[in-house]
Amino acid sequence: MRPAALPRGFSLVELMISLVLGALLMLGLVQVFEASRITYKLSEGLSRVQENSRFAMDYLQRDLRMAGHMGCYSDQVRFLPGVLGFRSTFVAQTVPTNAQLETAPEPLQFQAAIQGFEAANTAPGDSLTLPAGGGAWAGSPALPAYVQGLTPAPMAGSDVVLLRYFTAESVPVRAATANTISVASAGWARLNEASGIANPGLFAVGSCQKAVAFQATAVSVAASGATITVNPTGLNRSDLSLETLKGSQLFRAESEAYYVALNAAGEPALYRARFTAAPGSGAVAVVGGRPEELVEGIENMQLIYGMDLTTDQTRAPSGYVARQDVARVIQPGGDRLPWRRVGMVQVAFLSRSTERAGVAPAVAVPSLLGLRVTPPGDGRYRSVYESSIALRNRLYGK
Repeated sequence: MRPAALPRGFSLVELMISLVLGALLMLGLVQVFEASRITYKLSEGLSRVQENSRFAMDYLQRDLRMAGHMGCYSDQVRFLPGVLGFRSTFVAQTVPTNAQLETAPEPLQFQAAIQGFEAANTAPGDSLTLPAGGGAWAGSPALPAYVQGLTPAPMAGSDVVLLRYFTAESVPVRAATANTISVASAGWARLNEASGIANPGLFAVGSCQKAVAFQATAVSVAASGATITVNPTGLNRSDLSLETLKGSQLFRAESEAYYVALNAAGEPALYRARFTAAPGSGAVAVVGGRPEELVEGIENMQLIYGMDLTTDQTRAPSGYVARQDVARVIQPGGDRLPWRRVGMVQVAFLSRSTERAGVAPAVAVPSLLGLRVTPPGDGRYRSVYESSIALRNRLYGK
């Protein structure tokens, strides 16, 4: 009887072939997984960049369009003669000149609807290597101390813009005396709730002939209505007049700065600082105690300004943009009057993903309104977003 065949195993050659085939299969799976991961990270980075850029552009566009809003007549009310036009209780004169208006605290100079500041070496045709750690801002004109001292402070290489306007929300002035303004309680609640400020104190009244910015000395709210008292105390150097208030609307007065800075996590972000003063207070402060971070991932902001065809400072703008300049060209010295000729703003953002997207260094150098920007090779996805915004209170204002 023949013995049963003994079971046979794999030979060494067969085992080696199996290991090689298994290793190749695993390597293929790893490559597919890695390619999927890179594609996912790139897609996520692209989505985040697009989303952040849209949010950032929406915030800035909305406030740029409001620059110079002074109610019925927009900021061109300043060209009306005599006792008509714009005045401010932040100066003592009842019919102030432009030089006298500029003696008010800088955040409260509402006759200057817009003012830009160009970071050093960021004009069209220049080249900029983005600093990895932010860096201190430098440029022309020099930043005001109240902006330079913000925390976080504006970072190097990115432009800054200041905006001042009366808000879109308003309520009719129901009654007035020499030092008080009364409005309906429902209108006051709407005006106050839209502010995002616990105790707003900066207001303005505007009509189709006059506009005046002021600080409330005190605010009294009852079921019958709200009464604002205005005396020459606190930040006020003068009071209101009955003639100013006839047929007027009550607004909040907004003063703010847009800039790019590093947040607590070391990521660049678009910031907005809103300036306010509580009723009767003697100092201007930032709302909430610090600037608000609007959108993370905004690495650089560049601005170019469209200048009106009419350059005569005694005449109202024509509404036609004739040329485009950077801030350094518009204000080479201390004279801020040329900013009254700005009718349009071009905005460019360089946005980056908040995490590494696994992309190779860009072959083409990003260009922001003619500025060539070299970002660090950190594997982040980046894209440029540009827009042109008309200052409707300049181009289309009465």
